[in-house]
Amino acid sequence: MIPLRRVGSLPPYAFAEIDRLKLELRRANEDVIDLGFGNPDLPSPSVAVAKLQEAASRPRNHRYSASRGIPNLRAAITELYARRFGVELDPEREAVVTIGAKEGLAHLLWVLVEPGDVALVPSPSYPIHLFAPVLAGASVAQVAMEAGSDVLEGLQDAFERSRPRPRVLILSFPHNPTTAVVDLPFWQRVVDFARERSLVVVHDFAYADIAFDGYRPPSILEAEGAREVAVELYSLTKGYSMAGWRVGFVVGNADVVAALARLKSYLDYGTFQPIQIAAIVAMREADDHVATVCDTYRRRRDILVGGLRRIGWPVATPSATMFVWAAIPGQFRSLGSHAFALHLLREGKVSASPGAGFGPGGDDFVRFALVENEHRIAQALRGLRAALATEGS
Repeated sequence: MIPLRRVGSLPPYAFAEIDRLKLELRRANEDVIDLGFGNPDLPSPSVAVAKLQEAASRPRNHRYSASRGIPNLRAAITELYARRFGVELDPEREAVVTIGAKEGLAHLLWVLVEPGDVALVPSPSYPIHLFAPVLAGASVAQVAMEAGSDVLEGLQDAFERSRPRPRVLILSFPHNPTTAVVDLPFWQRVVDFARERSLVVVHDFAYADIAFDGYRPPSILEAEGAREVAVELYSLTKGYSMAGWRVGFVVGNADVVAALARLKSYLDYGTFQPIQIAAIVAMREADDHVATVCDTYRRRRDILVGGLRRIGWPVATPSATMFVWAAIPGQFRSLGSHAFALHLLREGKVSASPGAGFGPGGDDFVRFALVENEHRIAQALRGLRAALATEGS
């Protein structure tokens, strides 16, 4: 055996058994409705697709690009922040392009922590939030994020109890998987807390654009003093439905942005330049597309939430994200989320993500992703009704 580093600290893939059964059922010609993987199914903006085709036809765009992102793309993200959040950013000092937010977060932790450091992360959380610090050699202090609790109070308590003191705080609101949301006063409390303790805040703003019923997700950079301690990740994956394009950004604190840009100069030459050019057009010309995407997810949310309630599965109505976080019904609670998700797949032919895959605190839940059309979601509800009518296994 060849001794390996880093990957040994990663647990087995949390959804492997779900994926195995899903494949087995499909090979048996079963119609499985996949509401597990949060992979956007909506098309990217047509103006971006057209610009990609045009830019890709020009040989000069086939060469290496810039790891920081081309200047006009960095300018476009700062224009978006000014337009959406009233935050003025310097595209030269306070913005760097990443190959999707996930890559950005992983490499960002390389410049923020090292062995012996501690990162503070709520749990449950999107897996990379829990494991990016580990891949950088740091340890993670997890804080339970429970409905109705004050997240910041839990984080403050964990900070004071941790030895050594945490160096980084990773947050993400609107939250995946729980769909929890916050307001601007919350961010001001976080920033004040971080400034008092020399703590760096990393905010993954993945669901900045997916919100409903009048709720507007605030950027942490709207809080006074935020750029002294915080950086934010924004991507085109969800709102612009450009998941496969892998275009993300880190914006905010100039020192952190510069450090990430320096690291990336050793690691990559940036996203394929035609994609960067098309992303500029998306951010400058496709706000209507974002609104359409958001409205589509809202309609799907209403069908799924309303249908679950009608079949006797009470769930909360999310104000944001493309997910529904559903507490396992009482008669199945003892199964735990993995066994319950397998039950839904076997008996209802519906795939959901087991909450345990998002860390401690998630095992009493499953997560549904709104990535099928309205007809398919209605079909899924019929399968879920059948699954709830059978005994757990």
